[in-house]
Amino acid sequence: MQNFAPIALFVYNRPKHTERTVKFLQQNELAAESRLFIFSDGAKTSADEEKVKEVRDFIKKIDGFKSVEIIESRTNMGLANSVIAGVNRLTATYGQVIVFEDDLISSPYTLTYFNEALNRYRNEEKVMHIGAYMYSLKDTNLPQSFFYRAATSWGWATWARAWQNFEPNIDALLQQFDSKKKYDFSIENTMNFWKQMQDFKKGKNNSWAIRWYASIFLKGGLTLNPSQSLVNNIGHDGTGIHSGMSDIYNVIINPQPIKEFPTVVEEDKNAYKAIKYFLANRKGSLWARIKRFVKEKLA
Repeated sequence: MQNFAPIALFVYNRPKHTERTVKFLQQNELAAESRLFIFSDGAKTSADEEKVKEVRDFIKKIDGFKSVEIIESRTNMGLANSVIAGVNRLTATYGQVIVFEDDLISSPYTLTYFNEALNRYRNEEKVMHIGAYMYSLKDTNLPQSFFYRAATSWGWATWARAWQNFEPNIDALLQQFDSKKKYDFSIENTMNFWKQMQDFKKGKNNSWAIRWYASIFLKGGLTLNPSQSLVNNIGHDGTGIHSGMSDIYNVIINPQPIKEFPTVVEEDKNAYKAIKYFLANRKGSLWARIKRFVKEKLA
């Protein structure tokens, strides 16, 4: 009897997003065999209390899973601390975890992909993270899944043996980077990963994800990813604490299950090239950037 990985769902004050995320999770073919743990953060301000209560009223009615356990925080922990504590808890108990936030819609095969990959690479020390999101890449000849260096945070999974390498201390991470590592870490300066590290140090963000990617990168680890995304983020509508308004990262979810997994544990050069191209060109022409800026300001 296979033990399917527990799902950690982190929710806060967006009832409509939470409902959609749960609806799509319930439609996953392994939902009924998966344990769901819902971590509900406490209100940061009195203005958030009503929405937090609305979310909590909804999650108490959720069914369709092997079991549902709700962990309510009396105080506001913030997303980073909530995720770290929740992942610590579930990996310590179950040795593995699948992580969702409250703004992700998924394929019916997303949980299947996660569990298949968790079993397949359980003892591969170099494989540290399984991502479900992928940018809309131009290269249509990529395999169904591949290894890559960076960790995406929109739907992911890991094992206790990998998570034990998570280094939350930003200073301990920063001091391990030289100029070559900064260049490689930021995908040849096409993505602002290094700036995210610096911003965390300055208190401008509170990202657990950038520290997790840095922890993986510095250990020489790899992440497994689908070539066509198995999730889409619906939080870029101005409602999220940590996300603005943008359609750059919108994707069409893969309607098919992932059946091909890499047998050689090394970064896929063609996938890396396709991702680097996307990142370098993701903002489009100057005119496209102006239109997007105006649209976001008007909204």
